[in-house]
Amino acid sequence: MAKWGEGDPRWIVEQRADATNVNNWHWTERNASNWSTERLKALLLPVRVEGEEGACEVTEVSKLDGEASINNRKGKLIFFYEWAIKLAWTGTSKTGVKYKGYVEIPNLSDENDIDEVEILVSLAKDEPETNLKTLMKQEGAKKIRDAMKTYISTLKTEFTQGMILPTVNGEHMETAPQVAPKAEERKTAARSSTAIPQSKSIGVKIPTCKISLKDTFLTSPEELYRVFVTQEMVQAFTHAQATLEADKGGKFQLLDGSVTGEFVDLVPEKQLVMKWRFKSWPAGHFATITLNFNDKGGETEVCLEGKGVPASEEERTKQGWQRYYFEGIKQTFGYGARLF
Repeated sequence: MAKWGEGDPRWIVEQRADATNVNNWHWTERNASNWSTERLKALLLPVRVEGEEGACEVTEVSKLDGEASINNRKGKLIFFYEWAIKLAWTGTSKTGVKYKGYVEIPNLSDENDIDEVEILVSLAKDEPETNLKTLMKQEGAKKIRDAMKTYISTLKTEFTQGMILPTVNGEHMETAPQVAPKAEERKTAARSSTAIPQSKSIGVKIPTCKISLKDTFLTSPEELYRVFVTQEMVQAFTHAQATLEADKGGKFQLLDGSVTGEFVDLVPEKQLVMKWRFKSWPAGHFATITLNFNDKGGETEVCLEGKGVPASEEERTKQGWQRYYFEGIKQTFGYGARLF
């Protein structure tokens, strides 16, 4: 029997914190199916195109069957994914007439080049022929293909974090760059002040302040508004569980309960007003957050105004909105700065 530290180095378990898979020799596998399901929904739901005939948009991901996984063998990552997807779409003509149809993607897999993946566009049963179908076949299919490209890219970068461990000599194999803050970072940041004693109670006045933020997103007001009021899309950019009812008086809960609130007013594509609070704030205290969406011709400017924010939480609240809402949305849906 070999002594500690002797023998085939591929099997030596060093004195290290994880004590596993030194030199990345052993086969490891990570299931990416659940992550892929949420990611694909988040990327496909915002698809919308406009033309002389009118506009078409994806309204539902009605079928998403398949699986995805990543394997690490001898420091090499092997990707496997296979999906059958069906989408529902609605077209609206310039005169206001609506048409419904479907998009089928029978085989999105690692065996096919993304540019060769079949995208089938059809009208629902008994719907009359319309030029909107052609719009969806041409421009809509392009956006759908771009969304699938983004999925594959992020699967190979964002989801592979930590799969390649340091080698015996302490050297690191090449790993994918970090794309977005991990869910645990978000949860930790959202809970960062829970250790502060909550000496304030209901009915006790506390010093409050106003906050304001402004940012620009490379998308339309309509698409950006949908991001804030669609549960699956909120879960995508926060990387955590969320529940919401996008109606006046509807409740919402984000970041596994660290943020809660209620919608006060909703004006599609224009404005969102909500009662909003961190879990660590004094019990029963809410700030009023107003988001105004301004169309800037190919871009959308969002102006945030917050009233009633606890004075001691001013910077934390501003940083939270900037990082976990605005930057999270840009990184997840590609609404960031233009590249020249």
